[in-house]
Amino acid sequence: MKKLLAEFIGTFWLVLGGCGSAVLAAGFPDLGIGFVGVSLAFGLTVVTMAYAIGHISGCHLNPAVSIGLWMGGRFNAKDLIPYIVAQVLGGIAGAGILYLIVTNQAGFSGLGGFAANGFGEHSPGGFNMTAALVTEIVMTFIFLFVILGSTHSKAPKYLAGLAIGLCLTLIHLISIPVTNTSVNPARSTSQAIFAEGGWAMGQLWLFWVAPIVGAILAGLVYKYLSPETE
Repeated sequence: MKKLLAEFIGTFWLVLGGCGSAVLAAGFPDLGIGFVGVSLAFGLTVVTMAYAIGHISGCHLNPAVSIGLWMGGRFNAKDLIPYIVAQVLGGIAGAGILYLIVTNQAGFSGLGGFAANGFGEHSPGGFNMTAALVTEIVMTFIFLFVILGSTHSKAPKYLAGLAIGLCLTLIHLISIPVTNTSVNPARSTSQAIFAEGGWAMGQLWLFWVAPIVGAILAGLVYKYLSPETE
């Protein structure tokens, strides 16, 4: 239960920090943080939680990460479903807090996209479903590849959190224009629930399928490259 609570809190922070920066600060008149600021915010949530709960739960914060680590021989199958449930619930809680903040702003006129992930007309850059699939699979593959490598027993110690956080920052810098960047089904689910119009729930399948495919491929490839699973 301690591990699951840690995953809940960590994913809560990832959604509140990352999506919160997108919803509240990205487009703020004259002082908005833009794509670069949102990318850094997501990376910083992972860095801060990596050192806060990494020694408790491993700091997955993401169903795709848990699945990728399992495929790479670094995570027990019996813990997979409980971790995913805790991550999704934590993400929804983070989105719920963000919802309370946003709806209590003076002159509130609607949630809009609420930083949800999308393709086609809901892609920030107008990218279609094929572009979204390729982007999410490849970005998640690289994310898991970096996670598996930087947390290996033979990698430099104490630097894994920084490497993983910076990798997530770079991923966002590349892919926000395509899908608003998911690589995380829990993050996508939490925002889709609150986004206006129901479109995000209709497109949510892609942001489960693509990250999981990318994570599985990364787990298999890294296990082949580095047979030692520790």
